[in-house]
Amino acid sequence: MSSRPAPFVKQLVAEAALPYRAAGLYAWFFARGKLGGDPVFAHLLATGLLSGRQRILDIGCGQGLLSSWLLAAQDASNKATWPESWPSAPQAEHVRGIELMAHDVARADSALASAVSAGRASFVQADMCQAEFGAADAVVILDVLHYVPLAAQDEVLARVRRSLAPGGVLLLRVGDAAGGLRFAISNWVDHLVTTLRGHRLGTLYCRPLAAWQDTLSRLGFVVHAQSMSEGTPFANVLLVARLQPES
Repeated sequence: MSSRPAPFVKQLVAEAALPYRAAGLYAWFFARGKLGGDPVFAHLLATGLLSGRQRILDIGCGQGLLSSWLLAAQDASNKATWPESWPSAPQAEHVRGIELMAHDVARADSALASAVSAGRASFVQADMCQAEFGAADAVVILDVLHYVPLAAQDEVLARVRRSLAPGGVLLLRVGDAAGGLRFAISNWVDHLVTTLRGHRLGTLYCRPLAAWQDTLSRLGFVVHAQSMSEGTPFANVLLVARLQPES
């Protein structure tokens, strides 16, 4: 992966988190901590995984952090502060978020009100197992599929497959159930963070990495696994699942 220019990333975290001050101190502090501490956000930019994608769907979007991150990246690119070592910044026409928790959707709408008004972002309060996905060039699902049973996971993934245009990509981060102690730590932290956010977490439905890859392959994706635990004790993996373009 391309290097991550630390001063640029730090500044981008501050800019992407700043809108959340309008949604309250908790939303702002959470945004700063998550954007700055989770390696996936810088990774998406440094590897260009969302570059050139016009319609992005964020399933389980929480308070809309990915949308704010991509908007801040686009603004940084327009100001000519983009790192030369990175691929071009994402320039999505629209980022759509789906989130189960109404208070998270309210925070997203409050923080990113100007982007919502301009049609650059939108947020829907809905269950991913029932929500309409629409059409997308890229779908992002970070750390949420394991909250629903395996059959429901399979149905969500099948619907994602149908929503993607030819050449589309699914970016799916999961925990590797074969990850031993690191996986156990991941689950413990998941329970802790979810409790602190006011949710009650029940059974988690997890799979070994090989099972995730097999499931996506059977849906017609070409899958590449990338470790996504840098700087953390977790067993997280980002699955980059691509559909082949039409010939």
